Amino acid sequence: MTTEEAAFLRHLPDLAFAFALVLARAGAACMLLPGIGEAELPMMVRAGFALALAFVLLPVLAPTLPLPPADAWQGFTMLAAELAAGALLGWLARLLLVALPLAGQFIAVLTGQASILQPDDVLGQQGAALGRLFALAGPVLLLASGLYALPLQALAGSYAVLPAGAMLPAGDTAATVTAAVGGCFALALRLAGPFLLAGILWHVVLAGLGRLAPQLPLFFLAAPAQLLGGLLLLALLGGSLLTVWGTAAAEGFALLPGH
Repeated sequence: MTTEEAAFLRHLPDLAFAFALVLARAGAACMLLPGIGEAELPMMVRAGFALALAFVLLPVLAPTLPLPPADAWQGFTMLAAELAAGALLGWLARLLLVALPLAGQFIAVLTGQASILQPDDVLGQQGAALGRLFALAGPVLLLASGLYALPLQALAGSYAVLPAGAMLPAGDTAATVTAAVGGCFALALRLAGPFLLAGILWHVVLAGLGRLAPQLPLFFLAAPAQLLGGLLLLALLGGSLLTVWGTAAAEGFALLPGH
């Protein structure tokens, strides 16, 4: 056995522990990152991507990673901290993607399409078909535009913000989660804003017609007009809606920890 081989064998436990730390954070993030952690992707594909990402990051991060602790329980605690850090980063990025199908749900309700339900892995067991359409459009737009690379850059840079094996700061994490959830709903309402305004005006007009001609069957007359008007407005604003969401997603990804 050569000297190099002996040295490699001595450092093999340290290298294995370092790889486990990187894989824990990368694996937890890849299960949630938009465009990569989609429920439609087979679990083996996501796991393979996480494994490849860990192999890419390990040579760069190896000098900054801690050595294996003498206590096994402390080692498991460090791995759990890495899982939590990766899950938080992936979840923060996914919230920006969830805003798009959430806006689709709002639009479906406002345009009378909420009764058309489809299985939805993003928002629950079932959701509006329009929300499901937006849930599929989001990852396609991310992958086609290259925005998926921004969360990956944040993952690589997150080790400078949160060192490997360190626990998440409770106060800062709670504030970040609260702000991210509020931003998700705010973005969804902003995307659905024109439809919300049109819905309010539509119901004001219906209320006036109901006062002027109470004998008219307004429900049967209004439902088809609401559906057709909503589809027309969606055809006019759909492209702009996706553009606004893409810009907001790029700005949100740039604010992820690690950028």
